[in-house]
Amino acid sequence: MVDRTALRDTGTGGKADRAVVRDALGVGVAVGLSGFAFGVTSAGSGLTLLQTCALSLLVFTGASQFALVGALAAGGSPFTAAAGAFFLGVRNAFYGLRLSQLLALPRAVRPFAAQWVIDETAAVALAQPTRRTARIGFFATGLTLYVLWNLTTLLGALGAEAIGDTDAWGLDAAGPAVFLALLAPMLRTGTERAVAGLAVLLGLGLLPVLPAGVPVLLAALAAPVVLWADGRRNRQEGGA
Repeated sequence: MVDRTALRDTGTGGKADRAVVRDALGVGVAVGLSGFAFGVTSAGSGLTLLQTCALSLLVFTGASQFALVGALAAGGSPFTAAAGAFFLGVRNAFYGLRLSQLLALPRAVRPFAAQWVIDETAAVALAQPTRRTARIGFFATGLTLYVLWNLTTLLGALGAEAIGDTDAWGLDAAGPAVFLALLAPMLRTGTERAVAGLAVLLGLGLLPVLPAGVPVLLAALAAPVVLWADGRRNRQEGGA
């Protein structure tokens, strides 16, 4: 006898898998194309084609890469530029802590998967309801984005002179815009929205006075501050 419930579950699972792959490909393509901007900006800052491509292949975190070449283009020292890029990249370590529990990958796979722990893969994976779809979302987003980011980095560096001023195209805003679009629906409670709002205020307020990368780290203080205030309010309401 055919188990209709099993067939129904399999069909539902297949639809969920296809949906997460579709979403992952959309994110990967949208953000991956912004590699053009990085390739052009990197070439304009004085880095060679080999150095530009090596950054995308080995570093593979857009914000840190843009911070590095942006600082170099502005006349900053390599040490200062690298420090800013490092500070921005620290957030990926926190993503890794959460994703290691969610994905529960075999030990042999973890070092390779770590290369793909970035904003977009974390956002897609964390938005999934099950471990299976989280894994699919993580790897589909990572593979698509890694291939496209490196390809467009190469093309951008080769065509830097033809493309011209990247600020006029606004390509460097594509990555952050996609990440914000993924993050916004996840802010379901007042506490989560308060943390996000305070983090934005801290990041933007400190941006003009602190080195690149530091405002992002300090913006993380929004979480404990809001949670402390929320806990204090609850205790006061409970005492009343």
